[in-house]
Amino acid sequence: MVDSEKKGNIAKVTDEKTGSEASVQKPNIIEFPPALSVRQLSDLLNISPVEVIKRLMRSGIMANINQVVDFKTAATVATDFGYEARLKHRLTGKGGRANETKKQQRAHQVEQTSGLVPRPPVVTIMGHVDHGKTKLLDAIRKSNVVDSEAGGITQHIGAYQVEVNGQKITFLDTPGHEAFTAMRARGAQVTDITILVVAADDGVMPQTLEAIDHARAAGVPIVVAINKIDKVGANPDRVKQQLAEAGLVVEEWGGDTVSVPVSAKEKRGITDLLENLMVVAELEELKADPSKPAEGTVIEAEMDRTKGALFTVLVSSGTLKEGDTIVVGENWGRVKAMFNDAGKRVKKATPSTPVEVLGLSNVPQVGDVMTVVVDEKAALAVIERRRQEAEKEAAISRTVSLSNVYDQISAGKVKELSIILKADVQGSIEPIKTSLERLSSDEVKVRVIHSNTGNVNESDVMLAIASKAVIIGFNTGAEPGAKSSAEREGVSIRFYNIIYNMIDDVNKALKGMLAPIFVEVIDGHAEVRAVFTVGKKEKVGGVFVTEGKVTKSSSARVLRGGQKIHESTVSSLRRFKEDVREATTGYECGVAVAGFSDFQVGDVLEFFRNEKSG
Repeated sequence: MVDSEKKGNIAKVTDEKTGSEASVQKPNIIEFPPALSVRQLSDLLNISPVEVIKRLMRSGIMANINQVVDFKTAATVATDFGYEARLKHRLTGKGGRANETKKQQRAHQVEQTSGLVPRPPVVTIMGHVDHGKTKLLDAIRKSNVVDSEAGGITQHIGAYQVEVNGQKITFLDTPGHEAFTAMRARGAQVTDITILVVAADDGVMPQTLEAIDHARAAGVPIVVAINKIDKVGANPDRVKQQLAEAGLVVEEWGGDTVSVPVSAKEKRGITDLLENLMVVAELEELKADPSKPAEGTVIEAEMDRTKGALFTVLVSSGTLKEGDTIVVGENWGRVKAMFNDAGKRVKKATPSTPVEVLGLSNVPQVGDVMTVVVDEKAALAVIERRRQEAEKEAAISRTVSLSNVYDQISAGKVKELSIILKADVQGSIEPIKTSLERLSSDEVKVRVIHSNTGNVNESDVMLAIASKAVIIGFNTGAEPGAKSSAEREGVSIRFYNIIYNMIDDVNKALKGMLAPIFVEVIDGHAEVRAVFTVGKKEKVGGVFVTEGKVTKSSSARVLRGGQKIHESTVSSLRRFKEDVREATTGYECGVAVAGFSDFQVGDVLEFFRNEKSG
């Protein structure tokens, strides 16, 4: 016989034969209703919903955070976490648990009949250039490729699928966060989850921080793969510390970021990584309607010498079938053939499935939207509508600048001013970032979405386009490619060397008090090759336009020996005695400059205009 004395959940057990006592940990008693959601179960157990979903997956149950499970299932999960579950009995009258369960079941039935069904998550891999992104992709592909029975030959179409416990995951094979953000800049938000690859022996690098900021700006969850755990000097805890400093706190440290140790080289941890991706996907509740006409986004495109125009589309909703009439960007055609990532011909593609498509006469652009329509007439109507929408967008500023942010706030178009901050040294970033974000108000939040040292580069400009952000530089400049790209896309870049002036300008911009600034834009140059007298005193330069153009509304400066000798406006522009509005490169014309008549052969005329800048 055994006597026991319970104290909390510690029991003292006495053996009658020996008289010895021992303390035994007894399981906590917890009461569950007959049915409850995954979220409610995690709350009652005081653990993360991610952990509950993992346990359910290991039991062969695929459930999202709002899905209802029965008592038996909940009790099994509770046992795994050291609890003893008991059934809670409640009255089933008004407001009772039975009524609540029935409501949930009815809501679930409505959801099922609406046509929305779970779809595979679309995953992009990012990280520092030497941290093993490509090897990890290869390890995932080789360990678990859908349709691998098709001879083992994998066709590169920019995306592929793997299977985990009967569920698929789609991987986008992009070069990094630049390509990811370039697609977002064109309006294509195709990624559901980002894997951030960090080498365990190297730690968080500048490109790692960039990838984090690009993923955050896109608003997608991040799963960290701590790679190269097989290497000498690997220190996963140091990586976790650096991630925490960057604002990504892993689950083991009380945060909500999933991290998985892996070795792409030795193919260790791959299964665990895929299972965690499925858990995060369940939490995201990704759904689509496969019964609708298909829509999707172009992720790769090329002109094949034998097949013609080929493009890879990632289907986002609906089902794409052979013979469908499609509009892709401003092109249209019919689907003649489709191939999956194993090179196998397929008849249809469901949501989150990537397929290579043959059927257009022209190559579309990456990021173009594909839509299935009824016939040619409908296709032409869609193309015309897209052209009109593109013209309207061109007429309206697509980007936010300090000059127009107040107007956009007032119109309700902007609730957040996103800023990309570049500085000369790391020590300047944190105080500037803190000062800028303190300018937030009830009307608009100021948020620095990316900060780093060095000159403004093209990646910064692409992120600004995708996130509708302004770029601010402190004691730094812009790379030539970034400057031209920003001018072309209308991205606002402002440079400062005094922090107070920077903060003051942003504050004034938010209140609509910032005076506009003007920048000089050079339109063209011309060389004086002859001088003509018109009337009694006026002289006209017979010029050859060497670069750009000259217009009748241009301002002009006369340069002699590289030095400016006069600046004014174009008062007359003629070709063959006829007044013209403009003359472009390679043409000859006669130019008169207001207030100047001392032309000499060899003088250079520089034509310019002043434009309001962001």
